[in-house]
Amino acid sequence: MNEDSLNDINEVSMKIIINAGDARLIIKEALDCVATCEFDAAKHKLGEAKKKINAAHSAQTETIQGEARGEKITFSLLFAHAQDTLMTIMSEWNTANHIVRLFEVYDERLRRLEEK
Repeated sequence: MNEDSLNDINEVSMKIIINAGDARLIIKEALDCVATCEFDAAKHKLGEAKKKINAAHSAQTETIQGEARGEKITFSLLFAHAQDTLMTIMSEWNTANHIVRLFEVYDERLRRLEEK
């Protein structure tokens, strides 16, 4: 196993994990905004989280494309973990995005009922 190759894949793995982890924290902040009916702030937070997810996804994609071009990629449990983490956070983002939309509609319906 080439030490440089292992260092490279570990560096990419950590970039993915850090960006995905940051996204998870921002998603939680977005859901906290939903709890206080701050839907615009929640959407803004989800936009910030999406940028972090995109950065993580880009790092992953570059590695996968490199392997597709024939570059030797050393198997790394850390990289597999990074990919799992990213996939989980992407799912959390999708769910949070849906929650924001659902609660926004629900809040609007309640407001209309209260006005009657």
